[in-house]
Amino acid sequence: MSAIRSTTPRPKGGAARAASAFTDLAEHIRESGLLRRRYGYYWAKLIVLPLVLAATLVLFVWVGDTWWQLFTAAALAVVFTHIAFLGHDAAHRQMFVSGRWNDWVSLVLGDLLVGMSYGWWQHKHTRHHANPNKVGADPDIDLPVITVAPGAAPRPRGRVVSWLRAHQGLFFFPILFLEGLSLHASGVRRVFAGGALKRRWVEIAFLSVRLIGFTTLVFLVLSPGIAFAFLGVQLALFGFYMGMSFAPNHKGMPIVPKTMSLDFLERQVRMSRNIRGNRIVDFLMGGLNYQIEHHLFPSMPHPHLRRAAPIIAAYCRDRGVPYTQTGLFASYAIVVRYINRVGLGERDVFTCPLVDQRRHLIAGG
Repeated sequence: MSAIRSTTPRPKGGAARAASAFTDLAEHIRESGLLRRRYGYYWAKLIVLPLVLAATLVLFVWVGDTWWQLFTAAALAVVFTHIAFLGHDAAHRQMFVSGRWNDWVSLVLGDLLVGMSYGWWQHKHTRHHANPNKVGADPDIDLPVITVAPGAAPRPRGRVVSWLRAHQGLFFFPILFLEGLSLHASGVRRVFAGGALKRRWVEIAFLSVRLIGFTTLVFLVLSPGIAFAFLGVQLALFGFYMGMSFAPNHKGMPIVPKTMSLDFLERQVRMSRNIRGNRIVDFLMGGLNYQIEHHLFPSMPHPHLRRAAPIIAAYCRDRGVPYTQTGLFASYAIVVRYINRVGLGERDVFTCPLVDQRRHLIAGG
């Protein structure tokens, strides 16, 4: 990657070299135009997705009280997920230069249309981006049911519990059917809890309109039995789709201790995984399949991630930084195998080579 050079003298020292390495990459990415805004793309999605949602709701009312509405529930789950993807882009400042514009778009998309608290999600997701897969710092590896961090849970007692823990990977994907309910509940709990939260009353108003209004509409159109089934299918498929899109990104990648310090490039690349595929995969995953690029440049509009990927892959290869990418179904197999191994009590599952290296240096010292 001889085209990527720093225009300023490089300071000496390991930390300075690491900082310079990312600076070189960032300069090249910026000069390539990959950080420029894509206003046309995002305005088109901001218009089309709400229209699709409105059309689906009109269809829902028109079809009326019938079990065929379960197909409408499935369609809504897909629409809500893609609106959530768009809200994710806005929250990362990918749409507009103005932070205020991005915030309000995130509030409308997340709270009013999807029913997820933007303030809750932003706080959680910011911590994840700062320290992906770091024990005690990344909230995404602190799950209430499934153990994904080696040594995070005590050794189970009893045959049944031991068997369940050893095969917990098999239950990971079924549990995702509850993720939609969890996302709604976590957001509501956050906006009504204490602590700092910008635009709390806006979020309360938007969430109330979305959650109460949508549920009321469902029970006005459908009889109680079909209504409960409709809401169950919609929530389950929404949560499953969201979980299946986010799960391959970091699960099964190295997990490092809280005390370990890594430079930005190493930290983001080593802990993330890309999913290979065509533009259909890009669409289905909302750009999350380019997780390495997204973690290095969170504000990069996601249509540019595909173009940035080969540049970043070559840059990492030249510097000996592992750049991981795999197929979608292979990534799910890795996730299941990894979580099962954690359940068996293996403390060094998929250990990061840097962790091993530093442990050997400490032991030798």
